[in-house]
Amino acid sequence: MTSPLPASYSRISGTGSFLPPQRVTNADLAAQLGAKGVETSDDWIVARTGIRARHFAAPDMPCSDLAVEASRQALASAGIDASQIDLIILATSTPDMVFPSTACIVQRKLGIQGCAAFDVQAVCSGFVYALTVADSMIRTGAARKALVIGAEVFSRILDFTDRTTCVLFGDGAGAVVLEASDTPGLLATELHADGRYAEILCTPGAMSGGQVMGLPFLKMDGQAVFKLAVGVLEDVARSVLDKAGRTEADIDWLIPHQANIRIMHGTAKKLKLSLDKLVVTVDEHGNTSAASIPLALDVAVRAGSVKRGDTVMLEGVGGGFTWGAVLLDF
Repeated sequence: MTSPLPASYSRISGTGSFLPPQRVTNADLAAQLGAKGVETSDDWIVARTGIRARHFAAPDMPCSDLAVEASRQALASAGIDASQIDLIILATSTPDMVFPSTACIVQRKLGIQGCAAFDVQAVCSGFVYALTVADSMIRTGAARKALVIGAEVFSRILDFTDRTTCVLFGDGAGAVVLEASDTPGLLATELHADGRYAEILCTPGAMSGGQVMGLPFLKMDGQAVFKLAVGVLEDVARSVLDKAGRTEADIDWLIPHQANIRIMHGTAKKLKLSLDKLVVTVDEHGNTSAASIPLALDVAVRAGSVKRGDTVMLEGVGGGFTWGAVLLDF
């Protein structure tokens, strides 16, 4: 394989997404939890999160299956064949196995051989991290056409006796094709992490000696996450705007990580953006972690909301504690 030439810019040429067929409403979940003696309701969940439903993958549907379906849609949207892809980066916290990477499994399922393929683990910021890495690799000439994916099966790591966490998350996948371009696409990116806050959102279990050591379920300090999230999302958004020489008034669409409608509204208001410019899918998808941003982007593109030429702000925040943003002209 010959080395690609460096590119001035990278640009999203196609988007795709996939949700498992099983849609679980708040009423469905309340009935399931009630059978275990855990009390919740549609009103309680909606008031605190804005979530009304989510999708759960079947037990025999691994993360890679969701990623492949989203990728096929993105490839079709971009009008290219899978064989033209020379880089695959997959953001996930729920991989198919300890190793190899889920990206390599997706590569095999798409019938691609030879190109670099690897996972990125930055939890709910994962897609922003993956997109930033792909942008850098394209600009340096390491790739020309990248498949960047966020895919999760968070239902596998939820404690269904803990109503403060199990009502929040869902499964899904989103993907984009990022291509070398002579015209600006990704305008500015920025990534951050602060490991001092690792314990406020984590799944602390680990494999050792054939057994799971520690707790294999997601644990979260909701108040601590909320407090940190709103502040860092505003700061990183303003930073990428400054890098790109743009202002809040230039943003046509804000697509934040779909975690909680109150965090999303708070971020939009701090950026002085009308809520009409906020893409919201958390009500139907729940929090799909690394999949949430590309999922929401694809929904908005296919609905005709996000159009070519629009300026879009993508923002992620999640366990690590990690956060980041991408400003792009779509």
